[in-house]
Amino acid sequence: MEIQGKVVAITGASSGIGEATARRLAAQGARVVVGARRTARLEALVEDIRRQGGEAAYRQLDVTRREDVRSFVGFAVERFGRLDVLVNNAGLMPLSLMEHLKVEEWDRMVDVNIKGVLYGIAAALPLFKAQGSGQFVNISSVGDRVVVPTSAVYCATKFAVRAISEGLRQEVGGSIRVTLVAPGVTESELAESISDPEMKRLAVEEIRKNIIPADAIARAIAFAIGQPADVDVNELVVRPTSQTF
Repeated sequence: MEIQGKVVAITGASSGIGEATARRLAAQGARVVVGARRTARLEALVEDIRRQGGEAAYRQLDVTRREDVRSFVGFAVERFGRLDVLVNNAGLMPLSLMEHLKVEEWDRMVDVNIKGVLYGIAAALPLFKAQGSGQFVNISSVGDRVVVPTSAVYCATKFAVRAISEGLRQEVGGSIRVTLVAPGVTESELAESISDPEMKRLAVEEIRKNIIPADAIARAIAFAIGQPADVDVNELVVRPTSQTF
């Protein structure tokens, strides 16, 4: 696995898939830069990685702010001299019925789930082109191909991430790799963004029936990153064995 020494920046790294990915990649020799809004969690994560012999740094990050994302990428380069991989992981999932008209939540999902990915691409793509190498790992969801009630807007944002990733892959193929990772039901804090108490309860109950740990997705990300430079793993769908949708 060609991970040793790579510099990997991860958004949404204060919990869930982002945190698990930082831990796994650092354990495999990557130098990780983690970003999120909750700096106390980032600081604790970085300290833990360093205690275990890994290399890590953190920076506060709001992916809805383009300048924040640009600064985050710049910080990674300043700290470690280059950037090899950007993991666009930050995401929200405030499920709701369309008729409830939770427009502010729709706006927030578009800002985080779509614009956050686009801002990451805008920040890192010029750098990758100048280096002649780099990799984007964009985290979507099985919701990028299946829609169920309450998830229309969420799924729309993930369909967008899938389309953006495929378009980017076609445009930059040759030296820059693009990987889409679509998790099924995975241990995370996504359900915490659901504002309706009853819907949140039902979502949590459903999640607990079929769930895999965040590290299962981290292993998939590590697999894609660890391939030789001439191998581009374009898409990975990772579900619990018992999940049928």
